[in-house]
Amino acid sequence: MKAKSENIRAVDRALEVLLAFRLGDRALPVSTLLRRVNLSRPTLYRLIATLQERGFLVAIEGHPMKLSLGPSVGQLANAWRSSLSITQLAQPMLKTLWEHSQETVSLFLREDISRVCVLELESPHPLSYRRGVGYRQLLVRGASGRVILAFSRAEDESFRSAYENSSIAPESQAEELLAIRKRGYAISRHELIEGAVAMAAPVLDNSGNAIAAIAIFGPSVRLRPTQVREYIKPLCEQAARLSFALGHTPSAKSGTKPHAQ
Repeated sequence: MKAKSENIRAVDRALEVLLAFRLGDRALPVSTLLRRVNLSRPTLYRLIATLQERGFLVAIEGHPMKLSLGPSVGQLANAWRSSLSITQLAQPMLKTLWEHSQETVSLFLREDISRVCVLELESPHPLSYRRGVGYRQLLVRGASGRVILAFSRAEDESFRSAYENSSIAPESQAEELLAIRKRGYAISRHELIEGAVAMAAPVLDNSGNAIAAIAIFGPSVRLRPTQVREYIKPLCEQAARLSFALGHTPSAKSGTKPHAQ
């Protein structure tokens, strides 16, 4: 317990050092950092060494005691900006589907072996299902998770990890993933919530890999097979529209263009 507490304290101190950089600070002398953080000199030096090793801080050439934020900070900033931009880009697509279906429409972003809801428009019906922004689920479960897996490279480490961290064997879903990839969408019924039906289409990057999924879900009493067939085409169209906005160019050879059947 003490070791865990010390680890948390070390993380807190490292964040304090990074947050000492303010708008307009291109580089800071260590003496300035020392004044801005409530740390002893030896502790600050140890944290600086660790942050430099991980690429969060870099020393200015010829001035080893003068530091700037490193490329790892830029990597996190790019990831943050991309998650913002995709939600902004996706809003008109989700609104189109919401107006057409009057069911809950969500955008799930892939995060390693999971998917996270980052945008959701709730159904106006009294009887409806919703996940809520921030909801997280493994990729191997649910329509939106499996459609992301279906449009991922099987040789990628994250693909294998998705199954290693679950009780589901990849062989049990292999045929289903191939079928999903062929038709361009996934459907689940009564899987995560009894009585719920979900359909999802992939959002692809410029290499044809799924980075997200758009899903429509609601109660089975309304989402009967005829309604599902009606919503699949616009769902695939809006997912393809978002993919295109993110730089994906459909290719007949790649087999990654979503299409309804």
